[in-house]
Amino acid sequence: MNLLVLFLLSSLFIMAFSLKPEPAKNNNAQITVMGLVYCDICYNNSFSRHSYFLPGAEVQISCNFKAFVPRTREQVSFSVNRTTGKNGVYRLEIPAVDGIKCAEAAIAPSCQASLVGSSSASCNIPNYKSTTEQIAIKSRHPNLCIFSLTALNFRPPKRDVSLCGE
Repeated sequence: MNLLVLFLLSSLFIMAFSLKPEPAKNNNAQITVMGLVYCDICYNNSFSRHSYFLPGAEVQISCNFKAFVPRTREQVSFSVNRTTGKNGVYRLEIPAVDGIKCAEAAIAPSCQASLVGSSSASCNIPNYKSTTEQIAIKSRHPNLCIFSLTALNFRPPKRDVSLCGE
């Protein structure tokens, strides 16, 4: 083999390995949908000093997102169940999906959360059981969207008059 050809091939080989690959630009959104569930001891549909966050409550989350893809009108829809953690919070992480960008104001999803059941024997009557009201929380990261749904609640079978009054 000619020395010049060998030199050129080895130079190209070294150059190919010395180049750092440019990371792919991902403009798709990482989306989080979250909310909380509490026990409404006093039946007043608000979190009072006697209320507590309810772990182990099952919530169904249904969302519909519009994707921005040239020349098409695509939608991403899904429905999943999540269980609240020890602080009564449920959370759904949606990985990046082509065409869904946080920077677009019109991507605000239409999400709904509904109570499915409670693991608490003392607080298991669905009270405020479905919500579509949401707050979009802006992040410092341009493609991180957080949507917080309003709180849902269960109540005990009987109102505690000693704690809540008449």
